[in-house]
Amino acid sequence: MFTKAQELLASYFGYSSFRRGQDETIKNVLDGKDTVCIMPTGGGKSICYQIPALVFEGTTLVISPLISLMKDQVDTLVQNGISATYINSSISITEANQRIQLAKQGHYKLLYVAPERLDSMEFVDQLIDMKIPMIAIDEAHCISQWGHDFRPSYLHIHRILDYLPEKPLVLALTATATPQVREDICNTLGINQENTIMTTFERENLSFSVIKGQDRNAYLADYIRQNQKESGIIYAATRKVVDQLYEDLMKAGVSVSKYHAGMSDTDRNEQQELFLRDEVSVMIATSAFGMGIDKSNIRYVIHYQLPKNMESYYQEAGRAGRDGLDSACILLYSSQDVQVQRFLIDQSTGESRFSNELEKLQNMTDYCHTEQCLQSFILQYFGEEPKEDCGRCGNCTDDRESIDVTRESQMVLSCMIRTNQRFGKQMIAQVLTGSKNKKVIEFNFHTLPTYGLLSNRSVKEVSEFIEFLISDELIAVEHGTYPTLKVTEKGKEVLLGKENVLRKERVETRQIVQDHPLFEVLREVRKEIAQGEGVPPFVIFSDQTLKDMCAKMPQSDSELLTVKGIGEHKLVKYGSHFLQAVQHFIKDNPNYAETVKTEVVTERKKSGKASANSHLETYEMYKQGIDLDEIAKERGLSRQTIENHLIRSFEDGMEIDWNSFVPAEYESLIETAVQNAEGGLKSIKEQLPNEVSYFMIRAYLQFRK
Repeated sequence: MFTKAQELLASYFGYSSFRRGQDETIKNVLDGKDTVCIMPTGGGKSICYQIPALVFEGTTLVISPLISLMKDQVDTLVQNGISATYINSSISITEANQRIQLAKQGHYKLLYVAPERLDSMEFVDQLIDMKIPMIAIDEAHCISQWGHDFRPSYLHIHRILDYLPEKPLVLALTATATPQVREDICNTLGINQENTIMTTFERENLSFSVIKGQDRNAYLADYIRQNQKESGIIYAATRKVVDQLYEDLMKAGVSVSKYHAGMSDTDRNEQQELFLRDEVSVMIATSAFGMGIDKSNIRYVIHYQLPKNMESYYQEAGRAGRDGLDSACILLYSSQDVQVQRFLIDQSTGESRFSNELEKLQNMTDYCHTEQCLQSFILQYFGEEPKEDCGRCGNCTDDRESIDVTRESQMVLSCMIRTNQRFGKQMIAQVLTGSKNKKVIEFNFHTLPTYGLLSNRSVKEVSEFIEFLISDELIAVEHGTYPTLKVTEKGKEVLLGKENVLRKERVETRQIVQDHPLFEVLREVRKEIAQGEGVPPFVIFSDQTLKDMCAKMPQSDSELLTVKGIGEHKLVKYGSHFLQAVQHFIKDNPNYAETVKTEVVTERKKSGKASANSHLETYEMYKQGIDLDEIAKERGLSRQTIENHLIRSFEDGMEIDWNSFVPAEYESLIETAVQNAEGGLKSIKEQLPNEVSYFMIRAYLQFRK
């Protein structure tokens, strides 16, 4: 059956192979195993149930809380020649009944419904007359009371499994689930935890950054100006901020939409459609926007304010780059945002979840202050141990020298101990800056030796420094009505002078991508077709498909079929429009087109896949014999980023002399560590001296093969 699945992938979706995790999930399902699939946003979860739905006889039921996702996915499936529909509150009762009757007749391969439909026994009774081989549960984290988006209706799903005449297979899917949430999903749906398939949470095409201490409005205007041709989402915490940003950007001449719960359904839908159809480039919204938005060509997501937890942040940020192309996720941090989120938690959270929500907010704050790799921080939060730093986030590419802040750290920790570790960040900052605040005087803290030690700093600066120490795990926060700070074991080591503390400071606006001139031509062709058919442009072809078309410049149907995302159905439907556009471009740009095509074809013979330009530039300099430190200096990047470029170049099929990166004196040490290691790279690294880098280990493993 898996061979059949591969054939269907190629003919309907235009891909020659499954992505990481898709194959294992689909094999599990085709083998008749109830399964939990945890895969990051943009990882291709929908394929995991859409392909089995085509293999199985009958209609697969897809439970999704997201009306917009249902419509987008059904539109895309229908464009691919697959019979699918949805039933939700956006259609009339008459239309819903007609679709139910067609489903009973086996007309659809996939039927999408909202979980609330299953609360109605009248609707469940209708399902009895359908042949349902599988139930796919999207956004399965909504089952868990520990999840960030708990929905009680999800708890009723298991009832229909026993009610149907033949128990269908169950496939639960989510992009954001901590270990506790994963366990909840399995227990609620009765799925063996061994049948949990989890790919890495890492999104290799996303670069994460945190911007602090800058004028947010000025940063935003500059960023949008530099990336004006790209689609982006800007998230804000409140409706008021959304409205203000919308007005400001409109006045600045930016094509922009807005979306929040205070708008009417009609207004929200109109604004959303403008964005989905690429008629505006920027969407400003609260967290109400985006759940289930299947727009694949979002090049950046900027959080104007701090989100309330890591699950929400990663889900929202993950809406960037769903087509696999390089995209940016930027968080603009201000300390006052923590208070805004604390207020929102106070207003909307029951007592049983209050402490848990505050802890999640603290984790989000730690993310903003950490100086470790941001992608690694996210992976660790979701219970995944990163093999190495990503080499592309704001922290990894910040190559400025670190400053020794051990002495200042000791002042903070000492002040906490002298105040009996009974107070929060604000009080400690006030004591250290020599504040004459009434409470400071009442507690006699103005007589402490630590009083005024950081009087050259503001309370805000010291508070932010304390947040950095929290993120560095020198300080722990005990949550309650009033959060209190405690010195950790790691903090005690610093206090005793056994460990040093280093700190950096921040990042610049940059353009995300440089586009091929043909790309704009193809984008216009796509937009014209989409307008004619009344669907968003990404439903026709994704940006990734258009960029692969630019790389290959196909001039025949057979060449067009080699482009990622073009199957036989779309070839027949749209092929001639795009072939004509490519041919006109080649005619108008013969020299440019031939040069580009020759380079790409040569590269693809070696690599088998298209590559982003940045690592190729590094590779060219490496082939000229330039030292890696010199390349880093010339390109204005960190050494680690340059090393990652070489690794990526090698993975793309280019030749690297790995032996030259491993000093002879370390070879035997690394070999011994490799032999003794019980895990991956991290296990090897832990056995070696600090001067042996991850890159050196990877280089050794390559030339050892």
